[in-house]
Amino acid sequence: MFMVSGTDRYRAFLSFFISLFNQNRRMKVTEKPLNQYPWYLQPIFRSQKKKYGMVLKSGLMWARVPRLFAAVSFLFGVLERKSSPISPQLRSLILVRVSQINWCPFCVDINSAKLAERAGSMAKIDQLEVWRESDLFDEKERVSLEYAEAVTYTDRQVDEDLMAKLGQHFDDDAIVELTGLIAFQNLSSKFNAALDIPAQGFCKVPTPN
Repeated sequence: MFMVSGTDRYRAFLSFFISLFNQNRRMKVTEKPLNQYPWYLQPIFRSQKKKYGMVLKSGLMWARVPRLFAAVSFLFGVLERKSSPISPQLRSLILVRVSQINWCPFCVDINSAKLAERAGSMAKIDQLEVWRESDLFDEKERVSLEYAEAVTYTDRQVDEDLMAKLGQHFDDDAIVELTGLIAFQNLSSKFNAALDIPAQGFCKVPTPN
């Protein structure tokens, strides 16, 4: 769990998501008791508990269909591998932005904590919704965010100009991987948002005085 001081803007943003899901909302499908999941998924749950201090509710939901959960976990592991051509901080930046667009409190919470850890501060998270007006993002980050939004928003398309800008920073293999990362987070965040998976408090934000 990553403790951050945050800013008023991001405190309000994250608090909104958390309060939204505290207003008598329940997950649309409940998780099963941990001991009712197949034995071969138990190591994944133990790993989550060791890493996060708790089992992820999103994982428990996916695991209702064990083979699906195993496939999704494998895909995420590939995207998060050390040899990925997309840097860890940029990956987290993309995951948070897609999560914001898709209104996924769980995803915003857990991915903001990871981004703060990788970036060493909350500065970019605070400016992420208005990245076009911010000077905190370099050109590679800006074109990646533009691409993530073009893929995620249903009323936008990826045009040739955007692909040309991507080509200035990524080779073809890296573009495919970046696209896969964006597509994965759309899958994950839409799944969690649709089933009302709540934030689990990974990105602790103090209450304003």
